[in-house]
Amino acid sequence: MKRIFITGASSGIGAALAQYYAGQGAALGLVARRQPVLEQLLASLPHPERHRLYALDVNDHAALAAAAADFIAAGNGVDVVIASAGISQGTLTEYAEDQQVFDRVFATNVLAMVATFSPFIATMKRQAQAGQRDLRLVGVGSVAGIRGLPGAGAYSGSKAAVISYCESLRVELRSSGIKVVTIVPGYIDTPMTQVNAYKMPFLMPASRFAAKTGAAVARGSSYQVIPWQMGVVAKLLRILPNWLYDLLFSKAPHKARITD
Repeated sequence: MKRIFITGASSGIGAALAQYYAGQGAALGLVARRQPVLEQLLASLPHPERHRLYALDVNDHAALAAAAADFIAAGNGVDVVIASAGISQGTLTEYAEDQQVFDRVFATNVLAMVATFSPFIATMKRQAQAGQRDLRLVGVGSVAGIRGLPGAGAYSGSKAAVISYCESLRVELRSSGIKVVTIVPGYIDTPMTQVNAYKMPFLMPASRFAAKTGAAVARGSSYQVIPWQMGVVAKLLRILPNWLYDLLFSKAPHKARITD
C-alpha cells in the first residue's frame, strides 16, 4: 500500500490527486487549512480509515514538520510527498499594497514547498538505503513559471522559483534513491482557474490531470507539462526572443488583483 502525503488537499489539484490515489488503494496524509472541508473530502474517499487529516496552514512550518512526523510514524515510512498547496493573485509592483500579496504568494508557493519536503528526506533516504524504490518528492509548478506574465509577477515568479528549486533538489538527491518530479500544469479546471475572465486554451478536467500526474509520478519523470499541448506552448515560449514575447504578451489579460 502506497503511503502518500499531499498538501493543498482540500480543493482543486490537491483534492483531485487525493481522489485518484485513494482510488488506487493508497494511504493518504491530507493537509489543508479547513478541517470541515478535509472531513468532507475524507467522507468521499474509499477506505477513509486509511487516511489521516492535518488541518494546518502550510506556512506554519513547525506544524508541517509535526504532521510529517505523525504520518511517518503511523505508516512506518512514506513513499510519495506531493507539495500541491498554492495560491494565485494578480499583482502590480507599482502598488505598495501588493507587497503583502507578493510575500504571501512566495511563502505559500515556494517556502512552504521546502518546508513540506524537508522533514521527509532523512526517512526516505533510510528507506532507499534499505532497498526501497519508487520514492518520490513531487513539486507542482505551472506553465506561468516559464515566462513572466503581465499582472502576475508574484504567481509567475513563485512558479519559476518552484521549477528551479525542484531542479536543484533533483540534482542534489540524484544518488540518494529519491526522485524529484516537477509537474507543470497548464489550465486545469479548478476553483483557482474558474475565476479567470479570459479564454484558457486546452483546459483540462482536474480528474484527468490527476490521472496523468499519477502516471508521471509512477514513471519518475523529472519534468512533465500537463496537458501535453501546453508543453508545446511552453517550449515555444522558451525560445521566443524577448522583443517578440513582449510584443505578444504586453496586452495579455491580467488576473484580478485583490483590490479589483
